[in-house]
Amino acid sequence: MSEAVRTILRMDGAANEPAREADAGFLWDFWYPAARSSAIRGNRLVTAMLLEVPLVLGRTAEGKAFAMRDSCPHRGIPLSYGHFDGATVECSYHGWRFDACTARCVEIPSLSSQDKLKVERIFAGHYPCEERDGYVWVYMTSRDRKAVDNAPGSRLPESVPAAPPLPVFSKKYRITHLECELPSHVDQGIIGLMDPAHGPFVHQSWFWRSKHSIHEKQKQFEPIPFGFRMSPHSPSSNSAPYQLLKRITGEGVTTTIDFVLPNMRLEEIHSGKMWFSSRATVTPVRRDLCRIDFVAAWNLPFLPVSLFRMFGKTFLRQDQETMIRQAEGLKHDPKLM
Repeated sequence: MSEAVRTILRMDGAANEPAREADAGFLWDFWYPAARSSAIRGNRLVTAMLLEVPLVLGRTAEGKAFAMRDSCPHRGIPLSYGHFDGATVECSYHGWRFDACTARCVEIPSLSSQDKLKVERIFAGHYPCEERDGYVWVYMTSRDRKAVDNAPGSRLPESVPAAPPLPVFSKKYRITHLECELPSHVDQGIIGLMDPAHGPFVHQSWFWRSKHSIHEKQKQFEPIPFGFRMSPHSPSSNSAPYQLLKRITGEGVTTTIDFVLPNMRLEEIHSGKMWFSSRATVTPVRRDLCRIDFVAAWNLPFLPVSLFRMFGKTFLRQDQETMIRQAEGLKHDPKLM
């Protein structure tokens, strides 16, 4: 976390604390990226926070990723302090053991042979978990989150859709991941994700566009499941990368942008056989903190990963700085238009 983000959160922390009991305005029963796949290795347990729910993630000896609520149902101590042997998570307080893939209790060491408690009826919070495009995705279900100790994930839904994949258009391609934190509610981050009007002002760079190149342009939109699409169109003529791609392929360039609930912006760029695909998600961590997770894939031979990461970090830093500045104004609860 950057020092600027820490400063904002320290300033706002005390003021936000009394509101913790109120509805945070999150969208449940959707997939959210919780961690990078590369962070989960061996018997290491990794912590994450999604929608103000603490999670512990790991990978079984067979390589399957799992996600549990980071709280032992016995006395509440985080399970991430415990021991993981590749199959079960053992609580560090009383040694209760839980199957990693189902969160079902398999042993309570303190029980005697005379005790009648059926340990298999005890569960820790558990969430569906899948790996896609270098991320561990967690399906944040709302099932029984009010009925069972206010603990989301206590029961799983009957059916869960597949985690969303990043569209790719050839067998060979490069891929990279970037992220940054925003000191704001996820709604503010998503508004920035969907808002085309801020681009010419926030994302001015020598390699992209200047303020003097701003001009009027119409876009067409159409409905899609769980969102809307900016229909395929020719990208801005004032953006140098698009013009370079057009010169290399000798063909036109088209861009398609989708906005999909709960938090995704997907973009596809095509020119002949060359393509670029990206997905940005604004992931809710707490009501005062969210995170941009950005993944991009392409088959452009002239674009090395190191060069793209340099440009990509510039874009994310510009968004981050804007949200930090906005947070200064929002803490005074202004009326917004």
